[in-house]
Amino acid sequence: MQATQLELRDIHLPEAIGWWPPAVGWWLLAVVIAGLVVFLYGLYKRLTRKTAVKNARTLLLAIKNNRDLDNAQKLCELSILLRRVSMSISPRSDVASLTGRAWLAFLDSQLKDSRFSSGIGVLLADAPYRQKPLSDAETAELVKLCEDWLKHCTPPVRQGAIHMKKTL
Repeated sequence: MQATQLELRDIHLPEAIGWWPPAVGWWLLAVVIAGLVVFLYGLYKRLTRKTAVKNARTLLLAIKNNRDLDNAQKLCELSILLRRVSMSISPRSDVASLTGRAWLAFLDSQLKDSRFSSGIGVLLADAPYRQKPLSDAETAELVKLCEDWLKHCTPPVRQGAIHMKKTL
């Protein structure tokens, strides 16, 4: 037979490989990257909470040792410091609107006793309205209370985490 008599067809190339669906390795890589992002975000939140408390301890020491501030100014600075730390470890919506006794009750929630609601911590709510200025002893005791609060300061446990612990 001659080559011209054979009915040969041209070479057919296979279709190009499509990009979808990706191979199993790409799916695994996507899951690992998503897990890594979630883990790093949680680590970042945990470290910034601890960093806020560490920075607050440094600022509290600066307030305590600042001789240029009088007792009323120290009280104001202590109140601001406690508010900032509270908003960094707790949801802003839970803490930002608290005033008066509700604010003191929130601060007491970090301690075993109620030294803010019924002890020297009442000065945070009452001192701006007092006739007589704060004494050095009252200010020192309030600073000590704030130091204790920062030692026991922990972020509240999320509701999902509580549910997980109960089921395990």
